[in-house]
Amino acid sequence: MCRLLAMSLLILTVAACSQIDSVYTKELPMTQIRVAGAQIPVTKNIEANVATIERAIDFAVNQKADILLTPEGSLSGYTHKFDNKAVEDALRRVTAKARQADLGLALGTCFVEPSDKKCYNQIRFYEPNGTFGGFHNKTLTCGSLTDPPEGEINVFAVRPLRTFNFNGLTIGGLICNDLWANPQCTPQHDTHLSQQLSRMGTKIIFHAVNGGRSDSEWSDVCWKYHESNLRMRAKAGKIWIITVDNCLPMDIRCSCPSGVINPNGDWIYRAEPKGEQFFAYTINLTETVE
Repeated sequence: MCRLLAMSLLILTVAACSQIDSVYTKELPMTQIRVAGAQIPVTKNIEANVATIERAIDFAVNQKADILLTPEGSLSGYTHKFDNKAVEDALRRVTAKARQADLGLALGTCFVEPSDKKCYNQIRFYEPNGTFGGFHNKTLTCGSLTDPPEGEINVFAVRPLRTFNFNGLTIGGLICNDLWANPQCTPQHDTHLSQQLSRMGTKIIFHAVNGGRSDSEWSDVCWKYHESNLRMRAKAGKIWIITVDNCLPMDIRCSCPSGVINPNGDWIYRAEPKGEQFFAYTINLTETVE
Protein backbone atom coordinates (compact mmCIF):
# COMPACT_ATOMS: atom_id res chain seq x y z
CA MET A 1 0.00 0.00 0.00
CA CYS A 2 2.79 2.42 0.95
CA ARG A 3 4.62 1.61 -2.29
CA LEU A 4 1.47 2.24 -4.36
CA LEU A 5 0.86 5.52 -2.52
CA ALA A 6 4.45 6.62 -3.11
CA MET A 7 4.24 5.78 -6.81
CA SER A 8 0.96 7.67 -7.14
CA LEU A 9 2.48 10.74 -5.50
CA LEU A 10 5.49 10.52 -7.83
CA ILE A 11 3.26 10.32 -10.91
CA LEU A 12 1.21 13.31 -9.72
CA THR A 13 4.37 15.30 -9.01
CA VAL A 14 5.84 14.58 -12.46
CA ALA A 15 2.57 15.48 -14.14
CA ALA A 16 2.33 18.72 -12.18
CA CYS A 17 5.93 19.64 -13.03
CA SER A 18 5.28 18.92 -16.71
CA GLN A 19 2.27 21.23 -16.67
CA ILE A 20 4.29 23.96 -14.93
CA ASP A 21 7.14 23.58 -17.43
CA SER A 22 4.64 23.82 -20.27
CA VAL A 23 3.12 27.01 -18.87
CA TYR A 24 6.48 28.68 -18.32
CA THR A 25 7.76 27.59 -21.73
CA LYS A 26 4.85 29.33 -23.41
CA GLU A 27 5.46 32.54 -21.46
CA LEU A 28 9.21 32.70 -22.05
CA PRO A 29 10.20 35.21 -24.78
CA MET A 30 11.64 33.90 -28.03
CA THR A 31 15.42 33.84 -28.24
CA GLN A 32 15.51 32.98 -31.94
CA ILE A 33 13.28 33.80 -34.88
CA ARG A 34 13.73 32.78 -38.50
CA VAL A 35 12.65 35.58 -40.83
CA ALA A 36 12.10 35.44 -44.58
CA GLY A 37 12.01 38.37 -46.98
CA ALA A 38 10.67 38.72 -50.52
CA GLN A 39 12.06 41.35 -52.86
CA ILE A 40 9.34 40.94 -55.47
CA PRO A 41 7.58 42.81 -58.30
CA VAL A 42 4.60 44.86 -57.10
CA THR A 43 1.98 45.61 -59.76
CA LYS A 44 -1.57 46.92 -59.94
CA ASN A 45 -2.68 43.44 -61.06
CA ILE A 46 -3.96 41.86 -57.85
CA GLU A 47 -4.05 38.33 -59.25
CA ALA A 48 -0.43 38.62 -60.37
CA ASN A 49 0.50 39.93 -56.92
CA VAL A 50 -1.24 36.98 -55.24
CA ALA A 51 0.68 34.50 -57.39
CA THR A 52 3.97 36.20 -56.51
CA ILE A 53 3.22 36.29 -52.78
CA GLU A 54 2.17 32.64 -52.83
CA ARG A 55 5.53 31.81 -54.44
CA ALA A 56 7.24 33.73 -51.62
CA ILE A 57 5.19 31.80 -49.05
CA ASP A 58 6.33 28.51 -50.59
CA PHE A 59 9.95 29.66 -50.29
CA ALA A 60 9.52 30.76 -46.67
CA VAL A 61 7.87 27.47 -45.72
CA ASN A 62 10.62 25.50 -47.45
CA GLN A 63 13.16 27.51 -45.43
CA LYS A 64 11.24 26.83 -42.19
CA ALA A 65 10.77 30.53 -41.56
CA ASP A 66 8.56 31.81 -38.74
CA ILE A 67 7.44 34.94 -40.57
CA LEU A 68 7.58 36.39 -44.11
CA LEU A 69 7.93 40.11 -44.99
CA THR A 70 6.68 41.50 -48.31
CA PRO A 71 7.10 45.00 -49.84
CA GLU A 72 4.88 48.05 -49.51
CA GLY A 73 1.60 47.55 -51.37
CA SER A 74 2.60 44.05 -52.46
CA LEU A 75 -0.96 42.67 -52.42
CA SER A 76 -3.11 45.60 -53.57
CA GLY A 77 -0.48 47.44 -55.56
CA TYR A 78 0.99 50.73 -54.31
CA THR A 79 -2.16 52.78 -54.85
CA HIS A 80 -5.32 53.92 -53.10
CA LYS A 81 -7.29 53.22 -56.28
CA PHE A 82 -7.90 49.49 -56.06
CA ASP A 83 -10.84 47.12 -56.14
CA ASN A 84 -11.53 46.72 -52.43
CA LYS A 85 -13.53 43.51 -52.81
CA ALA A 86 -10.77 41.97 -54.93
CA VAL A 87 -8.16 42.89 -52.31
CA GLU A 88 -10.30 41.45 -49.49
CA ASP A 89 -10.66 38.18 -51.42
CA ALA A 90 -6.93 38.11 -52.20
CA LEU A 91 -6.13 38.72 -48.54
CA ARG A 92 -8.27 35.75 -47.49
CA ARG A 93 -6.48 33.49 -49.97
CA VAL A 94 -2.97 34.58 -49.04
CA THR A 95 -3.54 34.42 -45.28
CA ALA A 96 -5.25 31.01 -45.59
CA LYS A 97 -2.22 29.63 -47.44
CA ALA A 98 0.14 30.99 -44.78
CA ARG A 99 -2.05 29.69 -41.94
CA GLN A 100 -2.18 26.20 -43.42
CA ALA A 101 1.63 26.24 -43.59
CA ASP A 102 1.99 27.61 -40.03
CA LEU A 103 3.75 30.74 -41.32
CA GLY A 104 3.46 34.24 -39.89
CA LEU A 105 3.11 37.25 -42.19
CA ALA A 106 4.21 40.87 -42.27
CA LEU A 107 2.19 41.63 -45.37
CA GLY A 108 2.44 44.94 -47.21
CA THR A 109 -0.84 46.12 -48.74
CA CYS A 110 -3.12 49.10 -49.05
CA PHE A 111 -6.46 48.32 -47.46
CA VAL A 112 -9.78 49.89 -46.51
CA GLU A 113 -10.46 49.10 -42.86
CA PRO A 114 -14.06 47.98 -42.25
CA SER A 115 -14.12 49.69 -38.83
CA ASP A 116 -13.77 53.24 -40.15
CA LYS A 117 -13.94 52.84 -43.97
CA LYS A 118 -10.60 54.65 -44.29
CA CYS A 119 -7.78 53.60 -46.61
CA TYR A 120 -4.43 52.79 -44.99
CA ASN A 121 -1.05 51.90 -46.43
CA GLN A 122 -0.31 48.97 -44.13
CA ILE A 123 1.87 46.15 -42.94
CA ARG A 124 -0.61 43.57 -41.65
CA PHE A 125 0.80 41.19 -39.02
CA TYR A 126 -0.44 37.59 -38.71
CA GLU A 127 0.63 34.88 -36.27
CA PRO A 128 1.50 31.44 -37.73
CA ASN A 129 -1.94 30.20 -36.65
CA GLY A 130 -3.55 32.95 -38.73
CA THR A 131 -4.48 35.25 -35.85
CA PHE A 132 -4.49 38.87 -37.03
CA GLY A 133 -2.32 40.95 -34.70
CA GLY A 134 -3.13 44.36 -36.15
CA PHE A 135 -1.47 46.67 -38.63
CA HIS A 136 1.13 49.38 -38.87
CA ASN A 137 0.12 52.18 -41.21
CA LYS A 138 2.55 54.39 -43.09
CA THR A 139 2.96 57.40 -40.83
CA LEU A 140 5.38 59.69 -42.68
CA THR A 141 3.26 59.63 -45.82
CA CYS A 142 4.93 61.30 -48.78
CA GLY A 143 3.86 64.62 -50.24
CA SER A 144 5.10 67.72 -51.98
CA LEU A 145 6.66 70.56 -50.00
CA THR A 146 4.00 72.97 -51.26
CA ASP A 147 1.36 74.57 -49.03
CA PRO A 148 -0.87 72.63 -48.89
CA PRO A 149 1.12 69.49 -49.76
CA GLU A 150 0.00 67.21 -52.56
CA GLY A 151 0.41 63.44 -52.87
CA GLU A 152 -0.32 60.32 -50.85
CA ILE A 153 -0.39 62.38 -47.65
CA ASN A 154 -3.92 63.34 -48.72
CA VAL A 155 -5.26 59.85 -49.46
CA PHE A 156 -3.94 57.48 -46.76
CA ALA A 157 -5.21 57.63 -43.18
CA VAL A 158 -2.89 57.45 -40.17
CA ARG A 159 -3.23 55.88 -36.72
CA PRO A 160 -0.82 56.14 -33.75
CA LEU A 161 2.42 54.16 -33.76
CA ARG A 162 2.24 50.81 -31.95
CA THR A 163 4.06 47.53 -31.45
CA PHE A 164 2.93 43.94 -32.04
CA ASN A 165 3.31 40.65 -30.21
CA PHE A 166 4.61 37.78 -32.31
CA ASN A 167 4.87 34.53 -30.34
CA GLY A 168 5.84 36.51 -27.25
CA LEU A 169 8.31 38.77 -29.08
CA THR A 170 7.75 42.52 -29.39
CA ILE A 171 8.10 43.60 -33.03
CA GLY A 172 7.26 46.70 -35.04
CA GLY A 173 6.62 47.78 -38.60
CA LEU A 174 7.71 50.76 -40.68
CA ILE A 175 6.84 51.51 -44.29
CA CYS A 176 9.38 53.05 -46.68
CA ASN A 177 9.65 56.79 -45.83
CA ASP A 178 8.74 56.07 -42.19
CA LEU A 179 12.33 55.03 -41.64
CA TRP A 180 14.36 57.66 -43.49
CA ALA A 181 12.07 60.71 -43.79
CA ASN A 182 13.38 61.82 -47.18
CA PRO A 183 13.57 65.63 -46.89
CA GLN A 184 12.41 66.02 -50.51
CA CYS A 185 9.00 64.44 -49.90
CA THR A 186 8.26 64.68 -46.16
CA PRO A 187 6.06 67.68 -45.29
CA GLN A 188 5.89 66.52 -41.65
CA HIS A 189 8.64 66.62 -39.03
CA ASP A 190 10.87 63.53 -38.74
CA THR A 191 9.70 61.99 -35.47
CA HIS A 192 12.35 59.23 -35.61
CA LEU A 193 9.86 56.39 -35.62
CA SER A 194 12.60 53.72 -35.38
CA GLN A 195 13.82 55.32 -32.15
CA GLN A 196 10.28 55.46 -30.83
CA LEU A 197 9.81 51.75 -31.54
CA SER A 198 13.09 50.98 -29.81
CA ARG A 199 11.96 52.84 -26.68
CA MET A 200 8.67 50.92 -26.83
CA GLY A 201 10.59 47.65 -26.47
CA THR A 202 10.69 46.55 -30.11
CA LYS A 203 13.39 43.99 -30.93
CA ILE A 204 12.86 43.76 -34.70
CA ILE A 205 11.49 46.25 -37.23
CA PHE A 206 9.87 44.83 -40.36
CA HIS A 207 10.39 47.47 -43.06
CA ALA A 208 8.34 47.28 -46.28
CA VAL A 209 9.57 49.49 -49.14
CA ASN A 210 8.33 50.59 -52.55
CA GLY A 211 10.59 53.44 -53.60
CA GLY A 212 11.01 55.25 -56.88
CA ARG A 213 14.08 54.48 -58.93
CA SER A 214 15.65 55.25 -62.30
CA ASP A 215 18.95 55.11 -64.16
CA SER A 216 19.82 58.66 -63.10
CA GLU A 217 22.64 59.77 -60.82
CA TRP A 218 20.05 61.09 -58.40
CA SER A 219 18.65 57.61 -57.93
CA ASP A 220 22.13 56.60 -56.80
CA VAL A 221 22.11 59.45 -54.25
CA CYS A 222 18.79 58.17 -52.87
CA TRP A 223 20.12 54.59 -52.67
CA LYS A 224 23.04 55.76 -50.53
CA TYR A 225 20.77 57.88 -48.35
CA HIS A 226 18.37 55.00 -47.80
CA GLU A 227 21.13 52.51 -46.97
CA SER A 228 22.86 54.93 -44.61
CA ASN A 229 19.63 55.55 -42.74
CA LEU A 230 18.91 51.83 -42.45
CA ARG A 231 22.31 51.15 -40.90
CA MET A 232 22.50 54.25 -38.70
CA ARG A 233 19.00 53.89 -37.29
CA ALA A 234 19.48 50.19 -36.58
CA LYS A 235 22.62 51.04 -34.62
CA ALA A 236 21.08 54.07 -32.88
CA GLY A 237 18.09 52.04 -31.68
CA LYS A 238 20.06 48.82 -31.05
CA ILE A 239 17.42 47.07 -33.09
CA TRP A 240 17.24 44.47 -35.88
CA ILE A 241 15.82 45.65 -39.21
CA ILE A 242 14.45 43.38 -41.94
CA THR A 243 13.80 45.29 -45.17
CA VAL A 244 12.46 44.40 -48.63
CA ASP A 245 11.74 46.52 -51.70
CA ASN A 246 9.61 46.26 -54.81
CA CYS A 247 11.87 45.11 -57.67
CA LEU A 248 10.02 46.65 -60.63
CA PRO A 249 11.33 47.53 -63.13
CA MET A 250 13.33 44.32 -63.10
CA ASP A 251 16.33 45.69 -65.01
CA ILE A 252 16.94 48.66 -62.66
CA ARG A 253 18.45 48.51 -59.20
CA CYS A 254 15.93 48.76 -56.36
CA SER A 255 15.52 52.00 -54.40
CA CYS A 256 17.32 50.50 -51.40
CA PRO A 257 18.97 47.20 -50.44
CA SER A 258 16.85 44.30 -49.18
CA GLY A 259 18.15 42.14 -46.36
CA VAL A 260 18.87 41.89 -42.64
CA ILE A 261 20.72 44.46 -40.48
CA ASN A 262 21.80 43.72 -36.92
CA PRO A 263 21.68 46.11 -33.93
CA ASN A 264 25.30 47.11 -34.59
CA GLY A 265 24.25 48.50 -37.98
CA ASP A 266 25.93 45.73 -39.98
CA TRP A 267 24.45 43.90 -42.94
CA ILE A 268 24.04 40.26 -41.93
CA TYR A 269 22.39 39.39 -45.22
CA ARG A 270 22.10 41.58 -48.31
CA ALA A 271 20.12 40.55 -51.38
CA GLU A 272 21.12 41.16 -54.97
CA PRO A 273 19.95 44.70 -55.87
CA LYS A 274 17.93 43.77 -58.98
CA GLY A 275 15.10 41.37 -59.75
CA GLU A 276 13.14 38.94 -57.63
CA GLN A 277 15.10 37.78 -54.58
CA PHE A 278 14.07 35.60 -51.64
CA PHE A 279 16.07 35.17 -48.46
CA ALA A 280 15.80 33.65 -44.98
CA TYR A 281 17.88 34.24 -41.87
CA THR A 282 17.73 33.05 -38.26
CA ILE A 283 18.06 35.94 -35.81
CA ASN A 284 19.64 35.13 -32.47
CA LEU A 285 18.21 37.69 -30.08
CA THR A 286 20.79 36.87 -27.41
CA GLU A 287 23.69 38.10 -29.56
CA THR A 288 25.89 40.70 -27.89
CA VAL A 289 25.29 44.26 -29.00
CA GLU A 290 28.27 46.61 -29.04
